[in-house]
Amino acid sequence: MSLTSAPPSTVQRLLSIDALRGLVILFMLLDHVRETFFLHRQVGDPMDVSATEPALFVSRTLAHLCAPVFVLLTGLSAYLYGEKYAGKRDVSAFLFKRGLVLVLLEFTLVNFAWTFQLPPSVIYLQVIWVIGLSMIALSALVWLPRPLLLVLGVVIIGGHNLLDGLHFPVGSAMHIPWAVLHDRGWIEFSEQLRLRTSYPLLPWIGVIALGYALGPWFARSADAAIRQRHLLIAGLAALTGFLVLRLLNGYGEAHWVIGETTTQTLMSFFNITKYPPSLLFLASTLGAGLLLLRAFERVQHSRWIVALSVFGSAPMFFYLLHLYVLKVFYLIAVAAFGLNQGKYFGFDGIWAVWLVAVLLSLALYLPVRWFAELKARRRDIAWLKYF
Repeated sequence: MSLTSAPPSTVQRLLSIDALRGLVILFMLLDHVRETFFLHRQVGDPMDVSATEPALFVSRTLAHLCAPVFVLLTGLSAYLYGEKYAGKRDVSAFLFKRGLVLVLLEFTLVNFAWTFQLPPSVIYLQVIWVIGLSMIALSALVWLPRPLLLVLGVVIIGGHNLLDGLHFPVGSAMHIPWAVLHDRGWIEFSEQLRLRTSYPLLPWIGVIALGYALGPWFARSADAAIRQRHLLIAGLAALTGFLVLRLLNGYGEAHWVIGETTTQTLMSFFNITKYPPSLLFLASTLGAGLLLLRAFERVQHSRWIVALSVFGSAPMFFYLLHLYVLKVFYLIAVAAFGLNQGKYFGFDGIWAVWLVAVLLSLALYLPVRWFAELKARRRDIAWLKYF
């Protein structure tokens, strides 16, 4: 698409970024199909291994990659945006404006897609909200020297679990700021409206800062072999850190236990906390993401890499489109078949969730490709770049 006139090395690094973003978008689609048609089998955070079947556990665990990888790539893409345009001033302005747009979308189109309530009684502040606020934070942090930004990202990711025991009661001056930053909870906006801070912000600022600090690895002048070596070392280091800390059964996570079967033991070991994301959650998902980014760059000529990059080149368009498609399908199913799982319409098995996710990914490919091509072709339409 827009990469046809770019040098081969540029195509290679940009395709790998879009392809990885596309992969985690499809994992997100799978998880949202689960939340639409399998909500009668809700999962906690972390999950209850004794009550969660392995297929459901794996499906939910795959979705753990989505937010960390997407936020990391948002920071990386911000660096590449600055390389393409006038530098930090343009990056800062773009991040601030796009962050505000994402926050506005979370309060309007995104929340309506989940609740179909107008006016809403509850607004769930989820991943689009936290990406928007992270971008606003990064718009200020980009002015820091890269080594300091890198250290800051690592310190936030590694140290925020030290704050897990800190809470502020309703009525305290710190209740709302802390609910937004680190303590997942409810904000009573009025008698008619409550806000749910599903994605506490602080650790995600660390992730987006880390992504921006990795930007020079992907600069036009960067050597591809050196970049891939850096990605390999960083990915393996993150996964090794996860394994060591998890084996020690300590910092920032509930202890894993030996179950009645090997499968239950493995599920307990990899059962980690997302809200807010623990150090172990981020170490495992970001480590896997960096290794996938390296692998995708090495096979960038594969058809499936190109196909994945289509989804990753128009992420906000896909996000909004799939939410409304899922909601319409759910309403049609309820109208046709009624509620068959108590107060929900739901599938009987996780296999149906996977089947619908695959079929939807195929059905949505063409409209997403159309929008990605429009976005690449019509650079004169300013608002398109925000999607």
